[in-house]
Amino acid sequence: MEKVSISTVKSIADLLVVATILFAVIAFAIMLWYLARRPPLTGVTKLVLLAGIFVFPLMSAMSGNVSGYDTTQKREFCGGCHVMIPWTADAEDPNSKSLASMHARNELFGDRNCYRCHEDYAMFGAVTTKATGMVHLLHYVKTYWSVPAEETFGRIHIYNPYPNHNCMHCHSTELDGFEELADHKGAIESIRSGKESCVSSGCHGPAHPFSKVTKEGAE
Repeated sequence: MEKVSISTVKSIADLLVVATILFAVIAFAIMLWYLARRPPLTGVTKLVLLAGIFVFPLMSAMSGNVSGYDTTQKREFCGGCHVMIPWTADAEDPNSKSLASMHARNELFGDRNCYRCHEDYAMFGAVTTKATGMVHLLHYVKTYWSVPAEETFGRIHIYNPYPNHNCMHCHSTELDGFEELADHKGAIESIRSGKESCVSSGCHGPAHPFSKVTKEGAE
């Protein structure tokens, strides 16, 4: 199967934005035309009004929702809350050795590395991921919107321990290169069962340099 490039995804996203605006403008133009001209309600007029009141607004809403969904997957969106800026800045740092930054430099993740690592891969993953995102937003508005980012180190955390199966979506743990490593081989069952975390400080983590830092800066 041919891999879809990041540039292709961006081009499609740009087209969706244009389509959303275009459909909305057409719907507005039809309504403006009718209110200004007040033509007789012939069959043709009714069809045009149906397009302006229902068809084009519906198309605009659909393309707008898809475009919005695409936007919320980008790292720039994640950094929209100021308390997340240190995390996103680290991910964008070409010299950082953190897991987040290394994944951001991988073309399969790119500027969507936050979403790709934190999304739920279950059947209704997109729905549960966005629902959790809304909870994050409520926490931000309620608690963190007026707090300086550096004062949140050690306070911001995910709801549950990061699941190994998110890592295993890409790192299957079944390839020869993985099992040949002594550290992996000795803990393979613990890794697959989730008993031993891939992002623990004794393995590959923490994923972010601020994950385990308290307000006083102690580990």
